Amino acid sequence: MEESKRNVIALGFFDGVHLGHQALLRRAEERAMELGMTPAVFTFDRSPREFVTGRPVPLLTTAEERREKVRTLFPDMEVIVAPFDREMMTMPWVDFVLLLAREYRAGWLVAGHDYRFGHKNAGTPALLMKKAAQLGMGCDIIPAVTLDGITVSSTYIRALLERGDVEEAARFLGGPFALTGRVRHGRGLGSRLGAPTLNVIPQPEQALPANGVYVTRVLSGERTYGAVTNVGVRPTVEEGGGITVESHLLDQDLQLYGSLCRVEFLAHIRPERRFEDLEALRRQIAADADAARRYFREHV
Repeated sequence: MEESKRNVIALGFFDGVHLGHQALLRRAEERAMELGMTPAVFTFDRSPREFVTGRPVPLLTTAEERREKVRTLFPDMEVIVAPFDREMMTMPWVDFVLLLAREYRAGWLVAGHDYRFGHKNAGTPALLMKKAAQLGMGCDIIPAVTLDGITVSSTYIRALLERGDVEEAARFLGGPFALTGRVRHGRGLGSRLGAPTLNVIPQPEQALPANGVYVTRVLSGERTYGAVTNVGVRPTVEEGGGITVESHLLDQDLQLYGSLCRVEFLAHIRPERRFEDLEALRRQIAADADAARRYFREHV
């Protein structure tokens, strides 16, 4: 971060970097250009809610994915990922604003209409504006961003994923919901059924779509492949197993074990279900692949 310049800092957790977040970041970028300051975003390395409550919070994006998405959409924006620890959790809201002004050289702050900060979330947008003015900083509070009358929020997008509506989730995110992980060896059952799969290990905190079968796009290195992805517990072949994410690349036979892959969810094909036998499962896998091919013919 440049020592000679002050910064316009966008504040929030930015899970998913959805359309609402993008509006906030765009305002920060515009303010920075107008004032000759550096645009920046201040976020945390983990979910404050999870740290405070001790209960897992499924996330649309990991800290690294948030960083990369911000940099892709706003290449000139500085990304500050601060640790959310006990010191941060118990910091009075006034001290947090002072921290931004002194340590992070804030000259202007940008926050959402529902932004809360400081110990026990005592800080509010109104208090932020008041304290910023006292410290000689400007402050913009961004109103809610809506789509078809619905407020864009990470909570709403998670609810869409929980019912498998990945197409609607993509509208609110501004792009497909995706997860990134390394490809691991599976049991080889897909190969025996004529549909070899890539088994991607999602991050423990990663939100997942509802169990089911999806049209997806798999990115590995600089290559992109159409695919069918099953999210679920494989009830036909396994009892009591954990949730897996298995992708069959359409019309490809590749070995990507150990590779880092990104799986983008484009459309829901069907819920996961148990089949009578492996032959019935094999027929359904072929039908799912045909459905995915139709999707790509119609949408590409």
